[in-house]
Amino acid sequence: MSERDSIILPVSSPTNTQSKPSFSVNDTPLRSFLVLATLRLLSLILPRHGPVLMLSKNLCIKVGTLKQPAEAATMQFVAKHTSIPIPKVHCAFERKGCKYILMERVQGHILRDGWLERSAESKEKILAQIKNMVDQMRRIPPPSGQGISNVVGGLLFDGRLSGGSYHGPFDTVQDFHRHLREGYEGGNDDAPDANRLVEWHNQYCGKPIFTHGDLSTMNILFEETRLLGLSIGKQRDGGQNTGNILVHGMSIRTMSFGERRLISFWSQR
Repeated sequence: MSERDSIILPVSSPTNTQSKPSFSVNDTPLRSFLVLATLRLLSLILPRHGPVLMLSKNLCIKVGTLKQPAEAATMQFVAKHTSIPIPKVHCAFERKGCKYILMERVQGHILRDGWLERSAESKEKILAQIKNMVDQMRRIPPPSGQGISNVVGGLLFDGRLSGGSYHGPFDTVQDFHRHLREGYEGGNDDAPDANRLVEWHNQYCGKPIFTHGDLSTMNILFEETRLLGLSIGKQRDGGQNTGNILVHGMSIRTMSFGERRLISFWSQR
């Protein structure tokens, strides 16, 4: 049985928050010892931005429970299948419930800063690069029988949905849509918008595609007009993003469902 088969839930099963997707990357005794020893010796000396400890100009360590249990694996997956600039993950492991990622440190400016002052030509160049980046992600072919999950077949993290922050994994697109609708299957004459949403979902027959679940101007790093990478945009130093560069919230999920429509639908309940 493959790793993915061992953690995918049966159809219509409730979300299992105890699912354990793969987190480790290059988890050798020597690497983990060096990371933990470095943290023990230097954590009070080196600069720290949120959960990220800045080791040097080129290295940083992210420490904590981490909302995305498979984020290191996600970064490697994107780097392997696209030309999107993704920082190298040197190792990632978990000890006593705490997760550690030793990774390349990339510096740049988040796209939001100074956007209004950019020229039309500059904006056009940047948007073209972002479009290419998203197109590359969406062209990654899903594995045979792929449902809706993160890259290793585990939980999806999205705090914007009802029912908690962790969802799935789901065997089918239909299960995913049903979860988004909180089990609603239509037929209520007093909920015409919800009924149309069910009809829209039922028309979808395509395969899942890979996408970024939290793409915004806070999560994109640029230097002048050159895309440097993706970031959660939280660790900042003097206007520059100075560390934690990752593909946040990436997962195998369908794009047939519009987020704006979901928000509008639930706000009318």
